[in-house]
Amino acid sequence: MANETTGGRGRSNTAAKETKAASETVSQETSRIVPKGIDQHEIVTVRNGFQGRLVYKSRKTGERFIWDGFGAEQDMEIGELRNAKSSSKKYFENNWFMFDESWIPEYLGLSQYYKHAIPISKFDDFFSKTADEMEKIIAELSDGQKQSIAYRARQLIADGTIDSNKAIATLEKSLGIELIERDK
Repeated sequence: MANETTGGRGRSNTAAKETKAASETVSQETSRIVPKGIDQHEIVTVRNGFQGRLVYKSRKTGERFIWDGFGAEQDMEIGELRNAKSSSKKYFENNWFMFDESWIPEYLGLSQYYKHAIPISKFDDFFSKTADEMEKIIAELSDGQKQSIAYRARQLIADGTIDSNKAIATLEKSLGIELIERDK
């Protein structure tokens, strides 16, 4: 009786039940768990991770969010961040949207983009690292953060904060750009 077929497919009920049970187990393991206690209207602080003015326009509501400079803050609803995830993922991939709380990218299912990101509060600390440490860190950064590092490095070189030839050479090599003009 265990090998009873149904509908002429040549599959037994037992085999079909085992396959269904296995697929349910896999889907339960791979589905993302959404915390029930988070309200979609909850307001969180979003910081500008872009070295300059950042503008985000909601495709759903038409509301504009403007950050005037690196590290500037705007308050946004979690629901709006979910909309941004669907319509403007580059803000997350490039770390232009930065968060002080690590639960936000996790909740949005975007923690892979923030795993190696340098927090806004520790951004300038990066430049006091050794050349080897800088090289390792840069290798894991998003393109957006690499651009922010390059922009900030130019500022710090111009004001004399970074004056080590080794540090400058490491930054140029790791970022694949020229930070200072050299005589040819």
